[in-house]
Amino acid sequence: MEILKGMTWDHARGFDPMIASAKKFCSENPDVKIIWEKRSLQAFADRPIELMAFDYDLMVIDHPHVGEASRKDLIYELNHAEVYKNELKILENESVGLSHKSYNFNDNQYALAIDAAAPVSSYRKDLINNIPKTFEDVIQLAEKSLVMWPIKPVDAISSFNTIAANLGNPINSKEGVFIELSIANSILEMMKKLADLVPRECLSMNPIETLDYMSTNDDILYCPLLYGYSNYSRLNFRESLIHFTDIPSFNGKENNCSGSQLGGTGLAISKSTKHLNMALKYCFWLASANCQRGLYYDSGGQPGNVLAWRDDKINENCNDFFKNTLKTLDKSWLRPRYDGYMYYQDKAGTLINNFLKGENSIDFTVNEMKKEFDKSFYVNKK
Repeated sequence: MEILKGMTWDHARGFDPMIASAKKFCSENPDVKIIWEKRSLQAFADRPIELMAFDYDLMVIDHPHVGEASRKDLIYELNHAEVYKNELKILENESVGLSHKSYNFNDNQYALAIDAAAPVSSYRKDLINNIPKTFEDVIQLAEKSLVMWPIKPVDAISSFNTIAANLGNPINSKEGVFIELSIANSILEMMKKLADLVPRECLSMNPIETLDYMSTNDDILYCPLLYGYSNYSRLNFRESLIHFTDIPSFNGKENNCSGSQLGGTGLAISKSTKHLNMALKYCFWLASANCQRGLYYDSGGQPGNVLAWRDDKINENCNDFFKNTLKTLDKSWLRPRYDGYMYYQDKAGTLINNFLKGENSIDFTVNEMKKEFDKSFYVNKK
Protein backbone atom coordinates (compact mmCIF):
# COMPACT_ATOMS: atom_id res chain seq x y z
CA MET A 1 0.00 0.00 0.00
CA GLU A 2 1.40 3.38 -1.07
CA ILE A 3 0.35 6.20 1.28
CA LEU A 4 0.68 9.78 0.04
CA LYS A 5 0.13 12.85 2.21
CA GLY A 6 -0.97 16.20 0.82
CA MET A 7 -1.43 19.75 2.13
CA THR A 8 -3.97 22.23 0.80
CA TRP A 9 -5.81 25.33 2.06
CA ASP A 10 -8.74 25.49 4.44
CA HIS A 11 -11.74 26.46 2.34
CA ALA A 12 -14.43 24.40 0.64
CA ARG A 13 -12.95 25.39 -2.71
CA GLY A 14 -9.47 24.25 -1.73
CA PHE A 15 -10.20 21.19 0.41
CA ASP A 16 -13.39 19.49 -0.81
CA PRO A 17 -12.24 18.74 -4.38
CA MET A 18 -8.99 17.27 -3.06
CA ILE A 19 -10.88 14.91 -0.76
CA ALA A 20 -13.27 13.93 -3.56
CA SER A 21 -10.46 13.44 -6.08
CA ALA A 22 -8.44 11.33 -3.65
CA LYS A 23 -11.45 9.12 -3.01
CA LYS A 24 -12.08 8.64 -6.74
CA PHE A 25 -8.41 8.08 -7.59
CA CYS A 26 -7.89 5.55 -4.80
CA SER A 27 -11.01 3.63 -5.79
CA GLU A 28 -9.44 3.14 -9.21
CA ASN A 29 -5.98 2.49 -7.74
CA PRO A 30 -6.74 0.28 -4.71
CA ASP A 31 -3.10 -0.04 -3.66
CA VAL A 32 -2.93 3.72 -2.98
CA LYS A 33 -4.16 5.93 -0.16
CA ILE A 34 -4.03 9.75 -0.35
CA ILE A 35 -4.52 11.73 2.84
CA TRP A 36 -5.20 15.47 2.50
CA GLU A 37 -4.65 17.93 5.33
CA LYS A 38 -5.43 21.66 5.31
CA ARG A 39 -4.10 24.94 6.69
CA SER A 40 -5.62 28.40 7.01
CA LEU A 41 -5.73 30.79 4.06
CA GLN A 42 -3.24 33.09 5.80
CA ALA A 43 -0.89 30.21 6.56
CA PHE A 44 -1.24 29.15 2.93
CA ALA A 45 0.14 32.53 1.87
CA ASP A 46 2.75 32.82 4.63
CA ARG A 47 4.23 29.40 5.34
CA PRO A 48 7.43 28.67 3.42
CA ILE A 49 7.33 25.63 1.16
CA GLU A 50 10.45 24.38 2.91
CA LEU A 51 8.39 23.68 6.04
CA MET A 52 6.08 21.39 4.05
CA ALA A 53 8.30 19.75 1.49
CA PHE A 54 9.74 17.19 3.88
CA ASP A 55 6.41 16.30 5.50
CA TYR A 56 4.20 15.93 2.43
CA ASP A 57 4.29 14.21 -0.94
CA LEU A 58 1.78 16.60 -2.55
CA MET A 59 1.45 20.34 -1.98
CA VAL A 60 -1.05 22.88 -3.22
CA ILE A 61 1.03 26.03 -3.66
CA ASP A 62 0.80 29.69 -4.68
CA HIS A 63 3.01 30.53 -7.67
CA PRO A 64 5.12 33.32 -6.06
CA HIS A 65 6.70 30.57 -3.95
CA VAL A 66 8.33 28.85 -6.93
CA GLY A 67 11.44 31.01 -6.73
CA GLU A 68 12.09 29.76 -3.22
CA ALA A 69 11.29 26.20 -4.26
CA SER A 70 13.70 26.42 -7.18
CA ARG A 71 16.60 27.85 -5.18
CA LYS A 72 16.21 25.27 -2.40
CA ASP A 73 15.49 22.36 -4.78
CA LEU A 74 12.32 21.39 -2.93
CA ILE A 75 9.88 20.49 -5.71
CA TYR A 76 10.04 17.94 -8.52
CA GLU A 77 10.36 19.43 -12.01
CA LEU A 78 7.38 18.04 -13.90
CA ASN A 79 9.08 18.58 -17.26
CA HIS A 80 11.54 15.85 -16.24
CA ALA A 81 8.76 13.27 -16.41
CA GLU A 82 9.22 12.17 -20.03
CA VAL A 83 6.20 9.89 -19.98
CA TYR A 84 3.94 12.93 -19.35
CA LYS A 85 5.58 15.21 -21.92
CA ASN A 86 2.51 15.29 -24.18
CA GLU A 87 0.12 15.81 -21.26
CA LEU A 88 2.21 18.74 -20.05
CA LYS A 89 1.97 20.39 -23.47
CA ILE A 90 -1.79 19.86 -23.55
CA LEU A 91 -2.19 21.48 -20.14
CA GLU A 92 -0.08 24.43 -21.25
CA ASN A 93 -2.50 24.99 -24.14
CA GLU A 94 -5.52 24.60 -21.85
CA SER A 95 -4.36 27.19 -19.32
CA VAL A 96 -6.59 29.96 -18.01
CA GLY A 97 -4.51 33.00 -18.89
CA LEU A 98 -0.99 32.64 -17.50
CA SER A 99 -1.97 30.12 -14.83
CA HIS A 100 0.17 27.28 -16.22
CA LYS A 101 3.10 29.58 -17.00
CA SER A 102 3.02 31.00 -13.48
CA TYR A 103 4.48 27.74 -12.14
CA ASN A 104 7.30 27.71 -14.70
CA PHE A 105 10.53 29.18 -13.37
CA ASN A 106 14.01 28.96 -14.87
CA ASP A 107 12.54 26.73 -17.61
CA ASN A 108 11.21 24.18 -15.12
CA GLN A 109 7.54 23.40 -14.45
CA TYR A 110 7.07 23.15 -10.69
CA ALA A 111 3.29 22.64 -10.48
CA LEU A 112 0.14 22.09 -12.52
CA ALA A 113 -2.55 24.76 -12.39
CA ILE A 114 -5.61 23.23 -10.75
CA ASP A 115 -7.32 26.45 -9.64
CA ALA A 116 -7.42 29.81 -11.45
CA ALA A 117 -8.32 33.12 -9.85
CA ALA A 118 -7.63 36.85 -9.95
CA PRO A 119 -9.33 39.92 -8.53
CA VAL A 120 -12.63 40.51 -10.31
CA SER A 121 -15.74 42.50 -9.41
CA SER A 122 -18.71 41.12 -7.47
CA TYR A 123 -22.24 42.48 -7.30
CA ARG A 124 -25.79 41.73 -6.26
CA LYS A 125 -27.65 41.44 -9.54
CA ASP A 126 -30.99 41.60 -7.74
CA LEU A 127 -30.14 45.01 -6.26
CA ILE A 128 -28.02 46.91 -8.81
CA ASN A 129 -28.88 48.07 -12.32
CA ASN A 130 -25.71 49.71 -13.60
CA ILE A 131 -22.40 47.98 -12.89
CA PRO A 132 -19.46 50.39 -12.59
CA LYS A 133 -17.19 50.42 -15.63
CA THR A 134 -14.55 52.88 -14.40
CA PHE A 135 -12.97 53.90 -11.11
CA GLU A 136 -15.00 57.11 -11.23
CA ASP A 137 -18.20 55.01 -11.40
CA VAL A 138 -17.01 53.04 -8.36
CA ILE A 139 -16.46 56.25 -6.38
CA GLN A 140 -19.95 57.50 -7.23
CA LEU A 141 -21.47 54.27 -5.93
CA ALA A 142 -19.24 54.29 -2.85
CA GLU A 143 -20.39 57.80 -2.02
CA LYS A 144 -23.83 56.26 -1.53
CA SER A 145 -22.36 53.73 0.98
CA LEU A 146 -23.12 50.80 -1.33
CA VAL A 147 -19.58 49.47 -1.85
CA MET A 148 -17.37 47.09 0.11
CA TRP A 149 -13.69 46.37 -0.65
CA PRO A 150 -11.41 43.92 1.25
CA ILE A 151 -8.13 45.68 2.03
CA LYS A 152 -6.42 43.77 4.81
CA PRO A 153 -2.66 43.78 4.07
CA VAL A 154 -2.51 40.86 1.62
CA ASP A 155 -5.53 42.24 -0.29
CA ALA A 156 -4.28 45.83 -0.13
CA ILE A 157 -1.08 44.92 -1.99
CA SER A 158 -3.15 42.86 -4.43
CA SER A 159 -5.26 45.92 -5.26
CA PHE A 160 -2.17 48.13 -5.54
CA ASN A 161 -0.53 45.68 -7.95
CA THR A 162 -3.73 45.32 -9.98
CA ILE A 163 -4.25 49.06 -10.35
CA ALA A 164 -0.58 49.58 -11.27
CA ALA A 165 -0.75 46.92 -13.98
CA ASN A 166 -4.13 48.19 -15.20
CA LEU A 167 -2.54 51.61 -15.67
CA GLY A 168 0.26 49.99 -17.66
CA ASN A 169 2.90 50.49 -14.97
CA PRO A 170 3.33 47.21 -13.05
CA ILE A 171 6.08 46.84 -10.48
CA ASN A 172 9.24 45.08 -11.65
CA SER A 173 8.33 45.57 -15.33
CA LYS A 174 12.07 45.97 -15.67
CA GLU A 175 13.86 43.42 -13.50
CA GLY A 176 14.79 45.00 -10.18
CA VAL A 177 13.00 48.30 -10.82
CA PHE A 178 10.11 49.16 -8.48
CA ILE A 179 7.74 51.69 -10.09
CA GLU A 180 7.93 55.43 -10.65
CA LEU A 181 7.31 57.02 -7.26
CA SER A 182 4.88 59.54 -8.74
CA ILE A 183 2.77 56.69 -10.15
CA ALA A 184 2.86 54.87 -6.81
CA ASN A 185 1.67 58.12 -5.20
CA SER A 186 -1.24 58.38 -7.63
CA ILE A 187 -2.30 54.78 -7.00
CA LEU A 188 -2.26 55.25 -3.24
CA GLU A 189 -4.30 58.44 -3.60
CA MET A 190 -6.93 56.50 -5.57
CA MET A 191 -6.95 53.74 -2.98
CA LYS A 192 -7.27 56.21 -0.09
CA LYS A 193 -10.14 57.99 -1.80
CA LEU A 194 -12.07 54.73 -2.03
CA ALA A 195 -10.97 53.41 1.38
CA ASP A 196 -12.42 56.51 3.05
CA LEU A 197 -15.82 55.75 1.51
CA VAL A 198 -16.18 52.04 2.34
CA PRO A 199 -16.95 50.57 5.78
CA ARG A 200 -14.02 50.82 8.20
CA GLU A 201 -14.23 47.06 8.71
CA CYS A 202 -12.89 46.58 5.17
CA LEU A 203 -9.40 47.32 6.46
CA SER A 204 -9.37 43.93 8.18
CA MET A 205 -11.51 41.94 5.75
CA ASN A 206 -10.56 39.35 3.13
CA PRO A 207 -12.54 38.34 0.01
CA ILE A 208 -14.35 35.46 1.73
CA GLU A 209 -15.57 37.70 4.55
CA THR A 210 -16.67 40.30 2.02
CA LEU A 211 -18.61 37.78 -0.06
CA ASP A 212 -20.15 36.27 3.05
CA TYR A 213 -21.41 39.73 4.02
CA MET A 214 -22.69 40.59 0.55
CA SER A 215 -24.53 37.29 0.27
CA THR A 216 -26.32 37.64 3.62
CA ASN A 217 -27.05 41.39 3.72
CA ASP A 218 -28.75 43.80 1.31
CA ASP A 219 -26.96 47.08 2.03
CA ILE A 220 -23.82 46.40 -0.06
CA LEU A 221 -24.31 46.06 -3.81
CA TYR A 222 -20.81 45.96 -5.27
CA CYS A 223 -17.12 45.26 -4.74
CA PRO A 224 -14.60 46.44 -7.36
CA LEU A 225 -11.65 44.17 -6.57
CA LEU A 226 -11.59 40.84 -4.79
CA TYR A 227 -10.51 37.33 -5.66
CA GLY A 228 -13.45 35.57 -7.27
CA TYR A 229 -15.08 32.53 -5.66
CA SER A 230 -17.45 30.71 -7.99
CA ASN A 231 -19.08 28.99 -4.99
CA TYR A 232 -21.02 32.19 -4.26
CA SER A 233 -22.59 32.09 -7.73
CA ARG A 234 -24.07 28.66 -7.13
CA LEU A 235 -27.61 28.29 -5.87
CA ASN A 236 -27.99 27.56 -2.16
CA PHE A 237 -24.32 28.19 -1.28
CA ARG A 238 -25.41 31.29 0.61
CA GLU A 239 -28.66 33.13 1.25
CA SER A 240 -28.32 35.40 -1.81
CA LEU A 241 -26.51 34.86 -5.11
CA ILE A 242 -23.41 36.87 -5.92
CA HIS A 243 -22.61 37.59 -9.55
CA PHE A 244 -19.15 38.39 -10.86
CA THR A 245 -17.81 40.43 -13.76
CA ASP A 246 -14.63 41.98 -15.13
CA ILE A 247 -12.78 44.59 -13.09
CA PRO A 248 -13.40 48.29 -13.76
CA SER A 249 -10.91 50.45 -15.61
CA PHE A 250 -8.62 52.65 -13.55
CA ASN A 251 -7.43 54.84 -16.43
CA GLY A 252 -10.84 56.26 -17.34
CA LYS A 253 -11.28 54.12 -20.45
CA GLU A 254 -14.13 51.61 -20.40
CA ASN A 255 -13.49 47.93 -21.14
CA ASN A 256 -9.94 48.04 -19.82
CA CYS A 257 -9.89 45.03 -17.51
CA SER A 258 -6.19 44.23 -17.86
CA GLY A 259 -3.67 43.83 -15.05
CA SER A 260 -5.58 41.90 -12.40
CA GLN A 261 -3.09 40.14 -10.12
CA LEU A 262 -3.12 36.45 -11.02
CA GLY A 263 -3.72 34.07 -8.13
CA GLY A 264 -5.05 30.52 -8.06
CA THR A 265 -3.18 27.42 -6.97
CA GLY A 266 -0.98 24.70 -8.41
CA LEU A 267 -0.42 21.08 -7.45
CA ALA A 268 3.23 20.25 -6.81
CA ILE A 269 5.20 17.14 -5.86
CA SER A 270 7.84 17.22 -3.15
CA LYS A 271 11.28 16.00 -4.14
CA SER A 272 11.35 14.02 -0.91
CA THR A 273 8.45 11.79 -1.96
CA LYS A 274 9.03 8.06 -2.18
CA HIS A 275 5.99 7.67 -4.42
CA LEU A 276 6.89 9.78 -7.45
CA ASN A 277 5.21 7.68 -10.14
CA MET A 278 1.89 7.52 -8.31
CA ALA A 279 2.08 11.22 -7.42
CA LEU A 280 2.62 12.07 -11.09
CA LYS A 281 -0.32 9.91 -12.14
CA TYR A 282 -2.61 11.63 -9.62
CA CYS A 283 -1.44 15.18 -10.47
CA PHE A 284 -1.85 14.87 -14.22
CA TRP A 285 -5.24 13.22 -13.84
CA LEU A 286 -6.47 15.94 -11.46
CA ALA A 287 -5.32 18.75 -13.79
CA SER A 288 -6.83 17.14 -16.89
CA ALA A 289 -9.83 18.74 -18.61
CA ASN A 290 -12.03 15.71 -17.93
CA CYS A 291 -11.45 15.83 -14.18
CA GLN A 292 -11.49 19.64 -13.96
CA ARG A 293 -14.86 20.07 -15.64
CA GLY A 294 -16.31 17.01 -13.97
CA LEU A 295 -15.48 15.78 -10.49
CA TYR A 296 -13.28 18.76 -9.58
CA TYR A 297 -15.93 21.39 -10.27
CA ASP A 298 -18.80 19.23 -9.02
CA SER A 299 -17.09 18.87 -5.63
CA GLY A 300 -16.73 22.63 -5.16
CA GLY A 301 -13.49 23.39 -6.97
CA GLN A 302 -12.70 26.38 -9.17
CA PRO A 303 -10.88 24.86 -12.15
CA GLY A 304 -7.56 25.96 -13.59
CA ASN A 305 -8.35 24.46 -17.00
CA VAL A 306 -9.88 26.80 -19.59
CA LEU A 307 -12.06 24.06 -21.09
CA ALA A 308 -13.90 23.99 -17.78
CA TRP A 309 -14.19 27.79 -17.78
CA ARG A 310 -15.83 27.66 -21.22
CA ASP A 311 -18.09 24.71 -20.42
CA ASP A 312 -21.77 25.62 -20.94
CA LYS A 313 -23.04 23.20 -18.30
CA ILE A 314 -20.67 24.54 -15.67
CA ASN A 315 -21.53 28.15 -16.46
CA GLU A 316 -25.24 27.40 -16.31
CA ASN A 317 -24.67 25.96 -12.84
CA CYS A 318 -22.85 29.06 -11.53
CA ASN A 319 -24.65 31.86 -13.35
CA ASP A 320 -21.85 32.36 -15.88
CA PHE A 321 -19.17 33.09 -13.27
CA PHE A 322 -16.45 31.77 -15.57
CA LYS A 323 -17.63 33.26 -18.87
CA ASN A 324 -18.20 36.66 -17.26
CA THR A 325 -14.70 36.91 -15.74
CA LEU A 326 -12.53 35.02 -18.25
CA LYS A 327 -11.50 38.22 -20.02
CA THR A 328 -10.02 39.55 -16.77
CA LEU A 329 -8.20 36.26 -16.17
CA ASP A 330 -6.84 36.16 -19.71
CA LYS A 331 -5.46 39.69 -19.31
CA SER A 332 -4.19 39.20 -15.76
CA TRP A 333 -0.77 40.25 -14.47
CA LEU A 334 1.80 37.71 -13.33
CA ARG A 335 3.56 38.61 -10.09
CA PRO A 336 7.34 38.38 -9.79
CA ARG A 337 8.41 34.94 -8.55
CA TYR A 338 12.03 35.51 -7.55
CA ASP A 339 13.04 34.22 -4.14
CA GLY A 340 12.33 37.27 -2.00
CA TYR A 341 9.19 38.65 -3.64
CA MET A 342 6.97 37.26 -0.87
CA TYR A 343 9.03 39.27 1.62
CA TYR A 344 8.19 42.45 -0.31
CA GLN A 345 4.52 41.49 -0.67
CA ASP A 346 4.13 41.02 3.08
CA LYS A 347 5.94 44.26 3.97
CA ALA A 348 4.22 46.36 1.30
CA GLY A 349 0.77 45.05 2.19
CA THR A 350 1.19 46.18 5.79
CA LEU A 351 2.55 49.57 4.70
CA ILE A 352 -0.41 50.19 2.38
CA ASN A 353 -2.93 49.02 4.98
CA ASN A 354 -1.41 51.35 7.59
CA PHE A 355 -1.56 54.23 5.11
CA LEU A 356 -5.21 53.53 4.34
CA LYS A 357 -5.89 53.56 8.09
CA GLY A 358 -4.40 57.05 8.21
CA GLU A 359 -1.40 56.04 10.29
CA ASN A 360 1.37 57.13 7.89
CA SER A 361 1.86 59.74 5.17
CA ILE A 362 1.78 58.89 1.49
CA ASP A 363 5.43 59.92 1.00
CA PHE A 364 6.58 57.74 3.90
CA THR A 365 4.58 54.79 2.55
CA VAL A 366 5.93 55.02 -1.00
CA ASN A 367 9.53 55.46 0.13
CA GLU A 368 9.29 52.50 2.52
CA MET A 369 7.69 50.34 -0.18
CA LYS A 370 10.61 51.09 -2.49
CA LYS A 371 13.12 50.29 0.27
CA GLU A 372 11.45 46.94 0.96
CA PHE A 373 11.26 46.16 -2.75
CA ASP A 374 14.97 46.83 -3.20
CA LYS A 375 15.76 44.78 -0.09
CA SER A 376 13.69 41.83 -1.30
CA PHE A 377 16.27 40.92 -3.94
CA TYR A 378 18.92 40.01 -1.40
CA VAL A 379 16.98 39.29 1.81
CA ASN A 380 17.04 35.51 1.25
CA LYS A 381 20.55 35.29 -0.16
CA LYS A 382 23.19 33.81 2.10
